[in-house]
Amino acid sequence: MPAIVLVGAQWGDEGKGKATDLLGSGVDYVVKFNGGNNAGHTVVIEKNGKREKYALHLLPSGILSPNCVPVIGNGVVIDLGVLFEEIDGLEARGVDTSKLIVSSNAHLIADYHRTLDKVTERFLGKRRIGTTGRGIGPTYADKMNRVGIRVQDLYDEGILRQKVEATLDFKNQVLVKIYNRRAIEVDEVVGELLQYAERLRPMMRDTSLELSRALDRGDTVLFEAGQATLLDVDHGTYPFVTSSNAVSAGACTGSGVPPTRIDSVIAILKAYTTRVGEGPFPTELHDDSGEFLRKTGAEFGTTTGRPRRCGWLDVVIGRYATRINGVTDFVITKLDVLTGLDTVPICVAYDVDGVRHDEMPLGQSDFHHAQPIYEDMPGWWEDISTCRRFDELPANAQAYVLRVEELIGARVSAIGVGPGRDEIIERFPLGRNTDR
Repeated sequence: MPAIVLVGAQWGDEGKGKATDLLGSGVDYVVKFNGGNNAGHTVVIEKNGKREKYALHLLPSGILSPNCVPVIGNGVVIDLGVLFEEIDGLEARGVDTSKLIVSSNAHLIADYHRTLDKVTERFLGKRRIGTTGRGIGPTYADKMNRVGIRVQDLYDEGILRQKVEATLDFKNQVLVKIYNRRAIEVDEVVGELLQYAERLRPMMRDTSLELSRALDRGDTVLFEAGQATLLDVDHGTYPFVTSSNAVSAGACTGSGVPPTRIDSVIAILKAYTTRVGEGPFPTELHDDSGEFLRKTGAEFGTTTGRPRRCGWLDVVIGRYATRINGVTDFVITKLDVLTGLDTVPICVAYDVDGVRHDEMPLGQSDFHHAQPIYEDMPGWWEDISTCRRFDELPANAQAYVLRVEELIGARVSAIGVGPGRDEIIERFPLGRNTDR
């Protein structure tokens, strides 16, 4: 059985839960391999005749599947307060979270990380990155600087205290002398972290070993990226990116599973484009069309509540995601949001100072100045939310999907036609790297 990587193909918020739901009971493990509680996704479940909405931030979506083992991998940074708040919220709604396992090598977010994140962003002013202020970046910076605190450190208080003392020697100088903030006490941080130690202990595992054994048994393992391709720290629109690797290759470093075990890569592409935070966005709309997409698509951040910037679909980005991730299958989500438009534009290339670019421009400055070159597709007015086969879609909706498929260079295997788990069309089986 396969190891499947699931990534976002744009700037996030594409609806990765759709693919997870479609894979359904065939998935034995769902692994979150990067990021932290700086992003989230919404899953809608039919329960007792009603639709229930779950907003997940730190936990992998597999937490909602009773037969699945949810895994937080070593590439994730964990705010323990958020983790247990999220667990408690799900338990209160009748969701069993007892199968959750957490890598002993995952790094922990402390109070000083959150403080530094917020004050640094304010200090940058117009040059701000648009972070969520949840301490993600500073925690990854400590990881790279080899002064981070890991899950396993909670179980040796002497080591934990030494690490906190060492890092606060420097960070308190920055907080007090540069940002005019109070110094943070060592005991305060150690106490904050240790309060969760005993509750976390049963979840701590060598997750790399456990996942390797699962694959040896023939179990299906789904690796679920946080954020998305254009937010990847190496391959995204730097510096307006996250602090981890959100592309398919990050599944290997963030979980300890080697690339030779990955069978397929599923990328999620929203039928239009959205972005939260700062940074260039060639197809962004500042008119009634942008407001239509925002309102119809309910484009507000799951974690922050911030309104998302909206624009037409950009297949230059789509082609880039295909190449960077090695995409085998695309899932197009929110096709229903485009219903009711006379014309649906697709950005097929960029104009940069009079030069056409069919691929991502080489430099940051060129991408910042890129103007979209559009190809207009005819729209449709029919309600598509009840369609469950591709041939049930209106002819113009079918033509839109087929044109996108041609332009991005990989097949569209599934199409979301509504917010519900079952509101999806499966053209080809997901996660099976055959018959392409």
